[in-house]
Amino acid sequence: MITFKIGGIHPHDNKIAKNAAIESLKLPNKVAISMAQHLGAPATPIVTKGDSVVVGQVIGEPSGFISGFVHSSVSGTVVAVEPRADIVGNMVTHVVIDVEGDIWDESIDRSEGLNSNIVASQDAILAKIKSSGIVGMGGATFPTHVKLCPPKDKKADFLLINGAECEPYVTADDRLMREKSACIAVGTAIMAKVLGGCKSYICIEENKPEAIAAMTAACSKYENIEVLKLKKKYPQGGEKQLIDAVTKHQVPSGALPIEAGCVVQNVATAFAAYEAVQKNKPLIERVMTVTGQCVAEQKNYLVRFGTPLSYILETSGCNLENAAKIISGGPMMGKAVANIEATTQKGSSCLLMLTKEQTARMPIGNCIRCGKCADACPMGLEPWLLYKLSENGNQFDALEDNKIFDCIECGCCTFTCPSFIPLLDIIRVNKVEVMKIIRNRAKK
Repeated sequence: MITFKIGGIHPHDNKIAKNAAIESLKLPNKVAISMAQHLGAPATPIVTKGDSVVVGQVIGEPSGFISGFVHSSVSGTVVAVEPRADIVGNMVTHVVIDVEGDIWDESIDRSEGLNSNIVASQDAILAKIKSSGIVGMGGATFPTHVKLCPPKDKKADFLLINGAECEPYVTADDRLMREKSACIAVGTAIMAKVLGGCKSYICIEENKPEAIAAMTAACSKYENIEVLKLKKKYPQGGEKQLIDAVTKHQVPSGALPIEAGCVVQNVATAFAAYEAVQKNKPLIERVMTVTGQCVAEQKNYLVRFGTPLSYILETSGCNLENAAKIISGGPMMGKAVANIEATTQKGSSCLLMLTKEQTARMPIGNCIRCGKCADACPMGLEPWLLYKLSENGNQFDALEDNKIFDCIECGCCTFTCPSFIPLLDIIRVNKVEVMKIIRNRAKK
């Protein structure tokens, strides 16, 4: 069965919300919409206190090439434009809106019918994706219009639509593929058109048979779109791992997927592209899994951006006394939530509540040079060496020589370590420092 060659692990699925159909979360009384919902420069707010807004109205404009538009997800009155803490405690500019009804921009097509007739030109599609604020919704939140514009000397031979969803617990993409398969197929065709009509693969792990069946049926009318069943292995959804699995092409160290003739997009991004181009709907909401043993009822909510996490937890019946840790995303690559008053963003795929027993750390032992971390690393790195160099301090040249910048922070090394050494924790900190040095060097 199709999978990537190097490393990987097999954590338990824990897809306990997979049978929970998507349902719209009731709007809160107030939202706080971040201007930094994408990789790159934060958007610049274009509304002020006292302004009235409707759903789909632009409230933030991009402030650089790698940046994005931000739209209001609700209708109401702007009560503040101010710095607020995000999920990890960083202060970021937010537009705070009191929710008053649910009035949408009149240009948005809210009908349920499928629009599969793609009439827009390549340039028009690209402009619509950009103006709709669409970003990669698999976690990285890279602006989609930039990804769909490879350099003139590079050609996209393949468009890979990532439906692997290999993170434990997360089921948002699974439900989206089951319930919106036809829309995703059209969204895939839209993005393939921008890239010149390249071959497209929708890639789904074997543990999602219902999604595979739904997407296969939806894509049957498209000659250039094929659904592939992948072996269940983490981190199958990593760009370089997916490219290796499907095309057998290798992305060079430090390079982007286009160097291997590939563009990778998430299934939720394909759905967002469909809604933008065919329905004139900007990116204002997404499917988000709310799960864990502390949750009274497993949910896959359609959540408007700017919704407070505390509101979602309360609505879901989460027992906060039993939740030792709350994670935004999955348990392998998600971020621990330091502030439950933070709000949802374009990259918010999951809210996971873990118990004290699930998050307890074992006593850290000594490295026994077993090599399990190196065997598990999907990037072919030597995590034990990067850890030792990081521990020694100021070994940045050696860390760069050993390609710490290629680390995708998947956590496979920590997962496999028999001595329970938090390898990734130390590596991640030093990777940031090495990347700073590389960027500063490039400016000179």
